[in-house]
Amino acid sequence: MTDVDDMVESTTAYDVDDLRRAFPGLDPGLARFDGPGGSLVPAVVTDAVADTLRAGLCQRGGPTAQGALADRTTLDARAAIARLVGLPDARGVVFGRSMTALTFDTARTLAQDWGPGDEVVVSRLDHDANIRPWVVAAERAGATVRRLGFDPVTAELDDVEPLLTDRTRLVAVTAASNLLGTRPDVAALAAAAHEVGALVHVDAVHLAAHAPVDLGALGADLLVCSPYKFFGPHLGALVADPALLERLRPDKLLPSSDAVPERFELGTLPYELLAGVTAAVEFTESWGMAAVERHEAELLARLLEGLAGIDRVVVHGRPQRRTPTVLVTVDGLDPVEVSRRLADRGVVAPAGSFYALEASRHAGLGDGGGVRIGLGAYTTGDEVDRLLAGLRDVAGE
Repeated sequence: MTDVDDMVESTTAYDVDDLRRAFPGLDPGLARFDGPGGSLVPAVVTDAVADTLRAGLCQRGGPTAQGALADRTTLDARAAIARLVGLPDARGVVFGRSMTALTFDTARTLAQDWGPGDEVVVSRLDHDANIRPWVVAAERAGATVRRLGFDPVTAELDDVEPLLTDRTRLVAVTAASNLLGTRPDVAALAAAAHEVGALVHVDAVHLAAHAPVDLGALGADLLVCSPYKFFGPHLGALVADPALLERLRPDKLLPSSDAVPERFELGTLPYELLAGVTAAVEFTESWGMAAVERHEAELLARLLEGLAGIDRVVVHGRPQRRTPTVLVTVDGLDPVEVSRRLADRGVVAPAGSFYALEASRHAGLGDGGGVRIGLGAYTTGDEVDRLLAGLRDVAGE
């Protein structure tokens, strides 16, 4: 973002009511705090998907207008994701069915060069999609897995340096915890990992919905995100320097393209979803992620202040930097029961560990986790107040 962009954003009012009008799925009878599981979709995205389905696309290229449109749709989506994460060359954008599928594929490919004595570091703070693929790949290669912990009280990540050696091949870490909201100092971790020659794989799925993402500033060699977390359709994206992708040899069909990034994409891409990705990124650009971040920060302060006044509600994690995602429990009540009672009051705040199973266990919450409150771009102050009132009722205060 340029200085001019900063000045424009700083002087532009954030009108949440205007933004909400873009989302046909918003129900005024519900206060939605389930965005970390998948955001709602604006009309421009559903229109882009439907228009592409109606356009008669089949395969990229060839002599037809439909082939040219399929090609342009693919390239536009790559360019959109590249802009979103600050990647200079859109040839480094790979699309897949999900972030989980892409990470398993990447882990299998990288592990071709691992063996006994090699080491991989994973973080207990992460979603399991950035843990299990690396653990499975390392075990099959005979490599050693080291686990990076975090403080169960603050939810701050531990220092990675004691785990690094000259045999560390990869460090996998989240840019933001989908369970506790922690935003670790990924840049410092990446610098330490690079000192020993390790690659850094960053899960930016949760961060991309709440703040600007910059691949270079994070120090990530590989980064994954999921458009359905930032107003788009359900698929995943992997981004990396094309030069790194050129060195990797994934499993592929013999007649399929060996070019980068196509060699990593299995089968025909869903063009309608790619069109939705482009529309979603353009939608976020029209509002500005820095403006979204400021709006969410104001609501987060309001939420945390209100939660502090409810005696039976426990907030888990006090990270210095966080997304507007808060995990709570109510003394004496199962999280699922709390979620159900809130739903009876028109407040949607789901319960669980949300696939961050190791994080939930390490924080002392077992497999049940807690009630996750996720603020988003379209959350209002009135909705935060409804949630707080609902929690006071549930807690009997």
